[in-house]
Amino acid sequence: MGLVISGISMSLDGFVTGPNVTREHQLGEGGEVLHQWLNEPDPLDAELLAEMGGGVGSILMGRRSYDLAEGDGGWGEGGPAGPAPCFVLTHTPPAPETVRAPSVFTFVTDGIHGAVERAKAAAGDKAVGVHGAGAAQQCLAAGLMDQIQIHLAPVLLGSGTRLFEHLGGAFRLERVQVIDSPNATHLRYRVLHPSDRHGPSTRT
Repeated sequence: MGLVISGISMSLDGFVTGPNVTREHQLGEGGEVLHQWLNEPDPLDAELLAEMGGGVGSILMGRRSYDLAEGDGGWGEGGPAGPAPCFVLTHTPPAPETVRAPSVFTFVTDGIHGAVERAKAAAGDKAVGVHGAGAAQQCLAAGLMDQIQIHLAPVLLGSGTRLFEHLGGAFRLERVQVIDSPNATHLRYRVLHPSDRHGPSTRT
């Protein structure tokens, strides 16, 4: 099966949104700069985007991320990766008639391990893309994350939603890629699980 990968844009001071996130302003106040590399891509950004999009087989996300965008039809008839299946972590699924793309979204109520298992099965040999800070934190804390991709924007937001909170401990990482474009520094890390820490790296 493929890897579980979190890819997210982040400010230099660790925020993935600005403050006061709403459906109308899903990146919060001042957070639009985090996605400049997506909205005004440099050739290096565009090449990375094409590589990332082609490698994703399913999406894992939290209920808050779903509600923010799907609540006003932000994804239309698909999800954050188009028609790729999306697995939404939740305690209470929405009413079926309110889901715009029922063939895309599956609501998982049995926790992070069950959600990752289902997302990996759906992805096959491709990656599970982890969408949003909350889902990424849960995957890391549960020891289920394989890689973290940070798209580091040249900005200090001062407040907002932090990516690395509620992890329950320390994590060792191995840097495997750095791409520096005018809009962002793209960083890829492999998460070192306990079995990885006693010998040379064998995975890419």
